[in-house]
Amino acid sequence: MAQVLEFKLPDLGEGLTEAEIVRWLVEVGDVVAVDQPVVEVETAKAMVEVPCPYGGVVTARFGEEGTELPVGSPLLTVAVGGDAPASGGADEGSGNVLVGYGTGAPPARRRRVRTSPVAPVRPAGGALSNGGSTAAARGADGTSGPLGTGRGSGARTAAPDRTDARGLTDGRGPTDARGRGNAGARETGPVPVISPLVRRIARENGLDLRELTGSGPDGLILRADVEHASRSAEGITRQPETLAVPRTPGTTPAAAADGTRVPLRGIRGAVADKLSRSRHEIPDATCWVDADATELLVARAAMNAAGGPKISLLALLARICTAALARHPELNSTVDMEAREIVRLGHVHLGFAAQTERGLVVPVVRDAHTRDAQSLSAEFARLTEAARTGTLTPGDLTGGTFTLNNYGVFGVDGSTPIINHPEAAMLGVGRIIPKPWVHQGELAVRQVVQLSLTFDHRVCDGGTAGGFLRYVADCVEQPAVLLRSL
Repeated sequence: MAQVLEFKLPDLGEGLTEAEIVRWLVEVGDVVAVDQPVVEVETAKAMVEVPCPYGGVVTARFGEEGTELPVGSPLLTVAVGGDAPASGGADEGSGNVLVGYGTGAPPARRRRVRTSPVAPVRPAGGALSNGGSTAAARGADGTSGPLGTGRGSGARTAAPDRTDARGLTDGRGPTDARGRGNAGARETGPVPVISPLVRRIARENGLDLRELTGSGPDGLILRADVEHASRSAEGITRQPETLAVPRTPGTTPAAAADGTRVPLRGIRGAVADKLSRSRHEIPDATCWVDADATELLVARAAMNAAGGPKISLLALLARICTAALARHPELNSTVDMEAREIVRLGHVHLGFAAQTERGLVVPVVRDAHTRDAQSLSAEFARLTEAARTGTLTPGDLTGGTFTLNNYGVFGVDGSTPIINHPEAAMLGVGRIIPKPWVHQGELAVRQVVQLSLTFDHRVCDGGTAGGFLRYVADCVEQPAVLLRSL
């Protein structure tokens, strides 16, 4: 007899809490192999094809295209072994690493006490409603029957929290065979929360999940809801005063209000969360300087005239940044407030801001300090094209230690960028335009650029930040200065 295994949406990188189904790659009844991509999803960071760690026959899919699912919710079920067609090693461990799904052997099967076999039910349309499946009829400890009963009157389940058919927990501890919670617990419905991370954050901040209202599908409590409640409890955030909207007969408050509400979700929501966290946690400061970039442009033109792959201006600026960070390592660091330590990093993973149709993304060039201008140009080109086509992976978008932001492409001279948390600094580069400039004691028209550095004042003082920025400006004005550090 085939065993039905449930594949849940894994954490696709750096604590992502949800993903939107873009396109199903398999149908119910299809035979899939281990590590075969089964669905394409869009996270707040990238478009990702998700491989299934099981091989067998797809028996059910969860969610239509366009549906947003939280991490940990079911994606599909696969019948493996028994009468299921051979599918290339259904009993072997997955060879494709996703967060939460390693390459070792599958987890040991747990004994289950069954009152009767439960088959998956799929309504018209191909998706199971409310994430139901064969696993939905089992308790949190894997036993069959409602809430894991079937062990005799008065038996308690091994699950730490009571769960309903969707795997949602009420956070009130073990239940007995009649569904009663711990003594003294008030009887309310199950709390709509799936992610263990959300429960842990709530517990660490002393929050009662039963008192929160979720912003996810069907009231699902997300990480952002818990973090917002935590900040509100500390008195950090304040609700703005709401002005009364005049109403006319026959209108509703929603209709009377002027404006359109746009949900903060997907990449826009991720950007909002990260920038808000940066401004909340990092005491940032900004310094800036104008620099004569004429000689840098001349040097680049000479490099490209010599033949070979073209060197981009961004690559030269990146090379200058890595040299400056070698002289001022304080700015290539992060702050661990729990340990009250500044962690200076031994490698430079250089992020660069890229505007795409999906919004602002920051791809990361790994080990930028080990690359020359030609290698940097090639990697910038590869990542920019991937950003434009939406094929960046979570690995391409995480792990940066310092960010280079070329906002000059938008035709502006200056900016005060927000630090890309948890980094310690960001260098901004404005447009390069002809301006009157005193050169060698005479007034001349030169190619001038404004450079700005936003830095975490916890890692260094203004003298260090000014020294970094001055060195960058010197290299821009006289590229030969850079040769001394090569």
